[in-house]
Amino acid sequence: MENTSAAVSGVLLIDKPVGPSSNAVLQRAKRLLGARRAGHTGTLDPLASGLLVIALGEATKFSGGILDADKSYRAQLKLGERTESAEVKVNRNELLAALERYRGEIEQLPPRYAAIKHRGRPLYDYARRGEHVPRAARRVAIRRLELEKFEDNTVGLFVECSKGTYIRVLAEDIGAELGCGAHLVALERTAVGPFALGQSMTLEALEAISPAERHERLLPLESLLQSWPRLTLEPPLAAKFRQGRTISVDSASGSIAVFGEDAKFLGTGQVDANGTLQPKRLLVLS
Repeated sequence: MENTSAAVSGVLLIDKPVGPSSNAVLQRAKRLLGARRAGHTGTLDPLASGLLVIALGEATKFSGGILDADKSYRAQLKLGERTESAEVKVNRNELLAALERYRGEIEQLPPRYAAIKHRGRPLYDYARRGEHVPRAARRVAIRRLELEKFEDNTVGLFVECSKGTYIRVLAEDIGAELGCGAHLVALERTAVGPFALGQSMTLEALEAISPAERHERLLPLESLLQSWPRLTLEPPLAAKFRQGRTISVDSASGSIAVFGEDAKFLGTGQVDANGTLQPKRLLVLS
């Protein structure tokens, strides 16, 4: 069988189920596509489901921007339940008022079992060892927070937020605001930056199709840079760019996605105030 793993590059959108870790899903997708390198652009807890954006091959070079992208979720909260049950006396208007206080920029204390690091070690490592370390509140942005369901003390929310937002903490904070407590019982990620859950497929569906069809499901590398300004270079300048040489261009300053002939993606660069383009990450063209 011919080994084509070196040529496998692109973006794969997977609908992660509840249960496996994000890394387990990543490794399975990597094997199914025969890719040598792979990475995802934001972890989902094992108890969460939804969109997992996976970068394969050369796409791993350009996935940094998606790590910082906004994300959307559908969350279900159960009021009156945390470490112990409490009576719920909350009406719809009180719930809506509580939600209003969590829209916009807020301070959020990361959970003890978070992946963020303290002195080089993730918080969850300290928590598993029973060690208590200080956790600093972080500023995050809740761009949309909409009530979709309120029935039998179960609250359904749609959340659009900045990176680094913990929906589990948001659920607990809303419960505390209402005075009855709450915890997250279900979470589904519906979007990551420009990518939507409706574009994704399950691992089972991916496994059921042929290798050729799997490759057809890959999105191009430049889909990771949809929000970036684009610059198309003529062949002589494109050749210099691919060699890593700086060139003068007619473009606004800042980060930019660079293309050559036939809209072929070449990589990313940085344009300074003088119009000089410095290559940053170059695509290895086959």
